[in-house]
Amino acid sequence: MRPSFRLPVEVCRRISNKCPCNAPRTFACGRWSSSSATARQWSTPLAKSLAEAITTTGPISVAAYMRQCLTSPDSGYYTAHTEGRDQFGQKGDFVTSPEISQVFGELIGIWVLAEWMSQGKMSSGVQLVEVGPGRGTLMDDMLRTIRNFKPLASSIDAIYLVEASPSLREAQRKLLCGDAPIQDIEYGYQSTCKYSECTKIIWYDDIKFVPQAVDKSPFIIAHEFFDALPIHVFQSVTPSPTESSVITSTTGTSPTRSSRLPQTNQWRELLVAPTRAPDRFSSTSSKESIPEFQLILPKSSTPHSLYLPSLSPRYTALLPTSNAVIEISPSSLSTISTIATLIGGANPTPKSPPKSRPTSGKTVSSPQPPPFQKPHPSGAALIIDYGPASTIPTHSLRGIRAHKPCSPFTSPGLVDISADVDFVGLADAAISASPGVEVHGPVEQGTWLRAMGGAERVDILVKGVAAGKDGDGAKERIEGAWRRLVDRGPQGMGRLYKVMAIVPHVEGREGRRPVGFGGEVVG
Repeated sequence: MRPSFRLPVEVCRRISNKCPCNAPRTFACGRWSSSSATARQWSTPLAKSLAEAITTTGPISVAAYMRQCLTSPDSGYYTAHTEGRDQFGQKGDFVTSPEISQVFGELIGIWVLAEWMSQGKMSSGVQLVEVGPGRGTLMDDMLRTIRNFKPLASSIDAIYLVEASPSLREAQRKLLCGDAPIQDIEYGYQSTCKYSECTKIIWYDDIKFVPQAVDKSPFIIAHEFFDALPIHVFQSVTPSPTESSVITSTTGTSPTRSSRLPQTNQWRELLVAPTRAPDRFSSTSSKESIPEFQLILPKSSTPHSLYLPSLSPRYTALLPTSNAVIEISPSSLSTISTIATLIGGANPTPKSPPKSRPTSGKTVSSPQPPPFQKPHPSGAALIIDYGPASTIPTHSLRGIRAHKPCSPFTSPGLVDISADVDFVGLADAAISASPGVEVHGPVEQGTWLRAMGGAERVDILVKGVAAGKDGDGAKERIEGAWRRLVDRGPQGMGRLYKVMAIVPHVEGREGRRPVGFGGEVVG
């Protein structure tokens, strides 16, 4: 579990008020230079390269910062090639629900079984898909459970794992495939599942590579995946009477200036820039407590601030509230749209003119492929993550290292960075993407686990170890792990984590609820 670390609400306002400079790219009161980036002692190589890039092109978005910190090919938190490094478990930085108790993964396997039954027990074409599978523990518990239900197990065509980290991919292969070798395939890798020699496990870097087919039924699991996708952060501000409309580029191009801004609130994107070197602070300041990077509030708009907050009335409604802060994750919206399309097919869009491309001095039209249509929606998705059930996330960016909360702006590449998930935003995007799906939840994790029969499963496990040599100790471990998963205290996993389902929309069955969301087993 990742503990919470929230940025101070006033941090950006204080930084903006203290900086006397008006230039769009000026930060840290204009005292930063390329020589400073080179001479300063940085905590990690990634911190130095980020500072040098910002010195050249200007402050970057939170999304760009997160993306580099988590998935930079050589230095990212999840993608760096570091021998013996493990982000999960007691020796890592955080513990996830599947690592706490086998019951968690078993219940997800049962949920897939219940959905498969409710959809007619298809005899083939089932795809098991997990995005962000960690060490593979969740999928292993699911497969171990599903193999007890032979008709479902035999209907699985392939297992797809969406994983960008080579080291985690290898950990997953060892756990799920045993000694079976891994081989390169187009766009990914492939091996054989240890539970069935007839079932292939296929790895892709992106869920968009999972095959779309009308005769396939994808059952997709996303556990603690969306919280790690990059976010953009925006604050509502009132321009000063003398301010001109300036658009700041975060890609290194020159800003553009136009007419006076209307005196109504504007969305401004909070950007990331290096802090001043510690020796520039007073002697009473603790150098160790000063993050290497900081959020700044620029005096101009960015392209993202002009576009992303206009996508939803939920954001527009907050614009009149001065200093309101919202977090938007385009990557999350794109991913959930792909998930919905795999299950229900794409939402038909108005015809647009074909794209044109130059060929030998001539311009020819390239027809756009039609959207994926699925006459009979099938499959399902289960999203389990943390975030508010009905509001827009705000001030939720957090860092964690060695099971302790820390600033997300220190030691880039060594700190896990995450943010709250916007469940309402995900639901809206899924329904907009596909006419063939409906969304249920989110409900609290503790409520969902109990509804899935988790307490009864724990009782069975406890009875199974009661006669063993370490019966009392094993019983306490099993029951303690269960209590941790369903704890509804202020920081309890059973309360903070939410569960949301995407299932096929079938005419005439609009009232059906999935198991765990108020429904019963059907089929």
